[in-house]
Amino acid sequence: MSELHLEQPRLGARVKPTLEVDGLTFRDLDGDGELAPYEDWRLPARERTADLASRMTLEEKAGLMLIDTLNARFGGEMATYARDYLDDQYMRRFIFRNQVVPTGEETQGDDSHVFLAGSTINPIQAARFLNSVQEHAEGSRLGIPALFKSNARNHIDPEARPGINEAAGVFTAFPKEAGLAAALLGADGDTSVIEAFARVMGAQWRAIGLRGMYGYAVDLITEPRWYRTHECFSQDADLTSDIVRTLIGTLQGTQVEDGVALSPDSDVLLTIKHFPGGGPQELGLDPHYSFGKTQVYPGGRFAEHLRPFEAAIRAGAASVMPYYGVPMDVTHEGVELEQIGMAFSDQVINGLLRDGLGFAGYVNSDTGIITDRAWGLEEKTVPERVATAVNSGSDTLSGFHDVSAITSLVEAGLVSSERVDLAARRLLEPMFRLGLFEDPYVDEEAAEAAFGRPEHAEVCLDLQRRSVVLLQNSGVLPLAQGSKVYVLGTIDPQVVASYGFEVVDGNVGEGTQRPSATDADVVLVTLTARTRGTALYRSANPASGMRPDKISPIVFPGVRGLDGHSPYGAADACVAYDGDHCTDDTLLHGGSFPWESSVLDFTGMAGAESWEVTPSLDTVQDVVREVGNPGKVVLDVYFRQPFVLDEDSGLRDAGAIVASFGITDQARMDVLSGRSAPGGKMPFALAATRQAIEDNQSDVPGYGDDALFDYGHGLTY
Repeated sequence: MSELHLEQPRLGARVKPTLEVDGLTFRDLDGDGELAPYEDWRLPARERTADLASRMTLEEKAGLMLIDTLNARFGGEMATYARDYLDDQYMRRFIFRNQVVPTGEETQGDDSHVFLAGSTINPIQAARFLNSVQEHAEGSRLGIPALFKSNARNHIDPEARPGINEAAGVFTAFPKEAGLAAALLGADGDTSVIEAFARVMGAQWRAIGLRGMYGYAVDLITEPRWYRTHECFSQDADLTSDIVRTLIGTLQGTQVEDGVALSPDSDVLLTIKHFPGGGPQELGLDPHYSFGKTQVYPGGRFAEHLRPFEAAIRAGAASVMPYYGVPMDVTHEGVELEQIGMAFSDQVINGLLRDGLGFAGYVNSDTGIITDRAWGLEEKTVPERVATAVNSGSDTLSGFHDVSAITSLVEAGLVSSERVDLAARRLLEPMFRLGLFEDPYVDEEAAEAAFGRPEHAEVCLDLQRRSVVLLQNSGVLPLAQGSKVYVLGTIDPQVVASYGFEVVDGNVGEGTQRPSATDADVVLVTLTARTRGTALYRSANPASGMRPDKISPIVFPGVRGLDGHSPYGAADACVAYDGDHCTDDTLLHGGSFPWESSVLDFTGMAGAESWEVTPSLDTVQDVVREVGNPGKVVLDVYFRQPFVLDEDSGLRDAGAIVASFGITDQARMDVLSGRSAPGGKMPFALAATRQAIEDNQSDVPGYGDDALFDYGHGLTY
């Protein structure tokens, strides 16, 4: 027997009894009155895993390979389908999508949808819900606990999207990922700023029982047209590597054992995505959608995009998620990658990720690869897709909850029982390491105390200030005390006034005359752009996806609808393969209309179908004319994507330009008033023109002489 670890851990037992052995207490998870090796917390995780796997049926092991959304109903109640997932599908991994809000702010919504969270719940209700699932799991034959995951929650994001990220709600809201990178660059690489963020995040997630994350994304921001850049940190592989190492070290731990850094002290198990680097999407079109299947490396930088994943693996990443995208004309280390979605590619997962990079954790597919996004396998059946994904190295299939799809393949000889055994062991071992087999429960009444803590708020405010990047300044910043400030955009005039300024509010309702900025000393504009009207997109509609004047130039040989001369909607399964539904309808996961992905300049977005500049560019230009001198204008741009401050917009003539990535008005005014000096540096370059973006190779960072502001740029005072 292996060396025993004798320090008694805390146990959580609600259904099964406990055992007393040698003066120590253990959970009797199989209820047989004897201490099985997998119940013995003194043994190494790998030994316990092997014992448990040997006791499991094929169905129980196959159920571990499924993960799907399991949301709470209003009040934190379990949905009826949860019992099917747990008891009949034998599932133990779930995605939690409910927004968690302060107590008293809960709202009841439509809880009938499986993927979309209808109701919001408070921290106590969230903890109660997750505990109730754990309690039901404990009552099963072997008492195997559950592991809940979520997308990012601790960021300011007014446009959180299902399947991409969750609105912060009660979670402490830091800047978006690029803001963390900007703060780190400004701190000269002192990763304590990332550690401070991760400690707050970890404490809050763990408080409600949320022990896994779909994140973080370590894709490089080399293709600004890809709308998911807002989930990424930087264009720079080294900076992104530093960040992911720090996140893993803080949230999982620094002690790597058997290739993975996990222990009962770990707050959150990370799933690093999107292997092997989802940044260089062709035209920036995302592979959530059929028109964006292709992932390209025209600059030959495939290896550079791999580097953050290499850093994550060395740091002990517990899980990795391959992306939907298909590598087009890519050769890496002499191997020409087959043109098939990454999650289905034996070359990418078994070959590159495991054999090449030595990854020892488990592979978690992205959501919907089997039913909706089987790129390269469009004409294959669901069983064929499952077999391909599993045999190629995916250990758990996201967005899928049919255990028979796996067991039937074993019975048919298309997937071996040994492969299922291997996946089960890979999926069980991290749960042992996390201590979930000893205590999967959290203190429901104490959950609320993890939120709204002053020390967390101070860490957050400090990082928000640090994330602000001063791009240019003719002397208008810091604002002179007592100035008359005209405000326009999403900023609270009362906050500005509290800093000792006379304020004129230029934000008025429709039909109301806007006050003039003529007498203002300074005009403060908070500017951004967001997509609009995209929920109206329909792939098969001649007025939408099948518009004859909107032709996709993408060519994917052998795939219908991507022939270089068909409308964007022609690639959707409902059009190309007579599918029973259109996967791209409503553009649920974000992004502009596909024919407007290159429209990132403010002038172009102001006139686009699927973009909206806020406040309107016309209004901003009117205010600048009223004040009479653009040098009096302070422009704060929220760069959700690397937008273009084009010359025609007049925006780059502002006296000061500030880049922000999700901050509060207090953090903004602390910097603009001079109470705090700006210190952030740009984590990605900004192109001077839309043409520079279109001309740039999707896998290559920066724009050379065509950059308006380079990577690492940032001023102070």
